[in-house]
Amino acid sequence: MRVEGDMFGTLDVAISGLKANRKQMDVITSNVVNAQTTDTGQGEPYRRLEAVLKATNEGVSGVEVADIVADPSEFQRVLKPGHPQADAQGYVRMPNVNLPRELIQMNQATRAYEANASILRRYQRMVDASLALLR
Repeated sequence: MRVEGDMFGTLDVAISGLKANRKQMDVITSNVVNAQTTDTGQGEPYRRLEAVLKATNEGVSGVEVADIVADPSEFQRVLKPGHPQADAQGYVRMPNVNLPRELIQMNQATRAYEANASILRRYQRMVDASLALLR
């Protein structure tokens, strides 16, 4: 748990948010890039991943990626006769990636990243102003 007067507490919280949001954006990017991957080399389509975030401590604390988990939802079935992975009826199992959902989550992660970066910029301005007063 952080002490209320900890000078670096604000920085630690903002930096942990930057790191967690960057990792979350990496996972979302992987989902978008693999939205059409019908075989990952193990005979299955790409399975969507999701970053699970958690607080680093109780009270005032930062955030971290606790785990990256596979989405257990069903794969999509798309009619693509002639596709190498098509079944007898011409359907291909596609990844369980929903591009609009991924774009919304990317937007949210980007906004959270920007908010944490804004905190760091404001903190720097506050430190600069304090140092100017001491001169």
